[in-house]
Amino acid sequence: MNIVDYTPKAALLVTPHPDDAEGGCGGTIGRWISEGARGYYVLCTNGDKGTGDPEMTRERLAEIREREQQEAADVMGVTEVTFLRIPDGTLEDNHEFRRGVVRAIRKYRPDVVMCIDPWRSKSHTHRDHRMSGLVTLEAIAPYACNPHYYPELLRDEGLEPHLVKEVFLWGSEDPDTYVEIGPTLRLKYDSLSMHASQFVGRTGRWERIQQWARETAEPAGLEYAERFRRLPVISDPWLARYSTNGTA
Repeated sequence: MNIVDYTPKAALLVTPHPDDAEGGCGGTIGRWISEGARGYYVLCTNGDKGTGDPEMTRERLAEIREREQQEAADVMGVTEVTFLRIPDGTLEDNHEFRRGVVRAIRKYRPDVVMCIDPWRSKSHTHRDHRMSGLVTLEAIAPYACNPHYYPELLRDEGLEPHLVKEVFLWGSEDPDTYVEIGPTLRLKYDSLSMHASQFVGRTGRWERIQQWARETAEPAGLEYAERFRRLPVISDPWLARYSTNGTA
């Protein structure tokens, strides 16, 4: 078990739907930003099917949820959000989706990438969640760090290859890393509250967030926490040959 008590220079959070980022690891990214890190989001889908209201059009909902995500990121202090705008339920492990994540990694050059753990077997999870995690991990290596993948990003935009140091997988069934989020628990709540379209008629959210964070923290002896499965990247000697950022 690891308790993380350091702040990366830059962190990139890849989230499948609007509100997944804040709900999954908002306390951690918020803490890092408050301690001086540059924080960035990639939002994979447009959230156009995130309602049970048959009167709501997908086009209108997509507009609402993009605005809500930007407002939530502003509360969190995120530097920039990349909106890929892929319709809900249609994330695929394909060239264009992967290119969008690779482009963000090369543009923002994070030390840490955060995404959903795609390898779950004990409970069901949304397909978009699995696809977002899987494609992000593939984008990190070898695609983002090898100049021969997506060479047009270097040729047309000047985006050099970049090798990430480590990955924090949230929603994992086998967490091994904990981050104390007591100082930013309220920030997590405030940013999550910006997603008003997802909380119509729901009450007691602050109490549920506190309870979840307390229960999550117990195995690590912390007060409030979020947990992850942590994967090093630069320790792989095969990848070290592609490092251009002085970290391998």
